[in-house]
Amino acid sequence: MQYQSSRGKYGAVSAAQAITMGISPDGGLFVPEFIPVLNASTLKQMESWGYQERAVYIIEQYLEDFSAQEIKECVYGAYNRDKFEHEKIAPLVELDPGLYIQELWHGPTSAFKDMALQILPRFLTVSARKIGEKSEFIILVATSGDTGKAALEGFKDVPGTRIIVFFPQDGVSEIQKLQMITQEGSNVYVAGVTGNFDDAQSGVKNIFTSKQVIEQLERHHMKMSSANSINWGRLLPQIVYYVSAYVDLCSRGAVQAGEAINIVVPTGNFGNILAAYYASRMGIPVKRLICAANSNNVLTDFIMTGTYDRNRDFAKTISPSMDILISSNLERLLFELTGHDSVRVGKWMEELKNSGRYAVDDSTRRQVQQMFWSDYCSDAETLASIASVWREYQYLMDTHTAVAVNVYNKFRQQVGDNSCTLIASTASPFKFGSSVAQAVLGDELIKDKDEFQTLLTLSAETGISIPAGIKGLNQRPIRHETVTSTRDMQKTVLSFLNLD
Repeated sequence: MQYQSSRGKYGAVSAAQAITMGISPDGGLFVPEFIPVLNASTLKQMESWGYQERAVYIIEQYLEDFSAQEIKECVYGAYNRDKFEHEKIAPLVELDPGLYIQELWHGPTSAFKDMALQILPRFLTVSARKIGEKSEFIILVATSGDTGKAALEGFKDVPGTRIIVFFPQDGVSEIQKLQMITQEGSNVYVAGVTGNFDDAQSGVKNIFTSKQVIEQLERHHMKMSSANSINWGRLLPQIVYYVSAYVDLCSRGAVQAGEAINIVVPTGNFGNILAAYYASRMGIPVKRLICAANSNNVLTDFIMTGTYDRNRDFAKTISPSMDILISSNLERLLFELTGHDSVRVGKWMEELKNSGRYAVDDSTRRQVQQMFWSDYCSDAETLASIASVWREYQYLMDTHTAVAVNVYNKFRQQVGDNSCTLIASTASPFKFGSSVAQAVLGDELIKDKDEFQTLLTLSAETGISIPAGIKGLNQRPIRHETVTSTRDMQKTVLSFLNLD
């Protein structure tokens, strides 16, 4: 299988090339030339397979230039009990009959990004070997909170790589920031950016397409790649857990084979919900993909109107991983819905770059609305959802999962659809402990407590253990103190690499 750019100005490449390059030189994202389909008998067979076996089979459909043994080594090296605290890797929890939470945060950094970023470094190493690439890889990452730590942990001390992570200095939770700035590893670099996630993401994209940086790195036998979901190797593993969830629902009798479900995803950069879209195209029966946004509701407006407009106030919320106004992965969806029309997609992306907005044609808008539904949730509603779910089910959820639950309830009220539904839970509640504790325990019980005292109180009061990757974080030495402006991000990269 070959991969093509969504902008159409760069030739088709192999999977190994797409993974090592990360982003196409024309600024587009690599997309598979077709989407493989899983038939009913294969899905039935998968019911008796473990998560790893399912992952091997699905990934094989896309990485045809990898051998079966290479894929198996990547999968079993990434998904095991040394890395993941739950044997099922991405377990389902039943809240109500027909309503399931898929917990995607049992990996080393307590966020769903581990599902992809534990395997991406392995993909990259194999890909480099396949194409005879001898250069050192410089992994550039912009993060709204969770990707950064997961990428740092995944690439830590991986030979032939260095990783540089940029995060919005005042736009992540205290736990997220500490996870990044205390990161160990001889090949890791972290910098706060005086701006929001969109500023950091735009800065990274500009570095990727900077002729000056590319040439300077080449002179020192270095090459850039990405660990953001713009990299196909990051998005592909996320398709696996949606297929796996549907198979699990069938095996436990929650749905009959062929019965369609709804999937609710708390969404910022559109990568996680796009993986659910690819799973549906592979044959997982889906009625609606429900895009749950916070107050940065640019995606909700797009899904409901067909106009994408980032010209709006940026909101800092208690679900910071979704504080995004430029959703990169939407480009891949538009490429699919227009029948791989790179001219149209390129025009819309150019309009977004120049004016901050674009409007899709009526046919594309109708297709979006046929498959997707969206609404958004305020911080007050987020806290209320955490509190009500804890009261009713004794289930503790983080602020992002709470956004998804709130929007799902709005969907049911407005649409009246009671189909079996899967909600993607993207982070441990302890990653956003202050907000969760405020919702569940009230202000009085956590008054005058710092972040870590609050976590201990939350754990004691709920009887739920703090994940290993978060416990004792405040005792670890701070190793990364660089703060840069968006204007100086390029200089910061070169300085980290001793090329300035």
